[in-house]
Amino acid sequence: MRAFELLVEQHQSQLRFSLRQLTGWDEALADDLAQNTFIKAYRSIGRFRMDSKFSTWLYRIAYNEFVSHCRKNAHTLVAEEEAPELRVNETGADLHRDLAKAMGYLSPEQRTALHLSLHRQYTQEEIAEIMECPLGTVKSHILRGREKLKTALADWREEMVL
Repeated sequence: MRAFELLVEQHQSQLRFSLRQLTGWDEALADDLAQNTFIKAYRSIGRFRMDSKFSTWLYRIAYNEFVSHCRKNAHTLVAEEEAPELRVNETGADLHRDLAKAMGYLSPEQRTALHLSLHRQYTQEEIAEIMECPLGTVKSHILRGREKLKTALADWREEMVL
């Protein structure tokens, strides 16, 4: 029990932050998903085979929780075809807000792959393990997600060039 408490202490803040980014900064939802993740991890710790890092295994559980939530609440997600309305201003806080909105425009898979790659610096192989999909699929999610972000944030790029 104490060993698991130490694992929770070591990983909870990063996991909660990741889930907040994936849920469009919905703190209550992210905290609920994190709590469910740790409960499932605790219940299945005996099945952890140690053939990957603990954090990879934990993020796989969190990813499954996130995708499950997205499927159950598909009507509340932004449609992929809809571009977010972004306001270009001159502060970093505005860019951060618009980036969060633009990330919400991505599919849950693209959002997760980009987050794990850019923010958590997982390798594409580790992301494939977390998302339980082929490496080529992860590469496609990252590439398509980046292209959608470039399109959504094009006004920011023009503003920064000027």
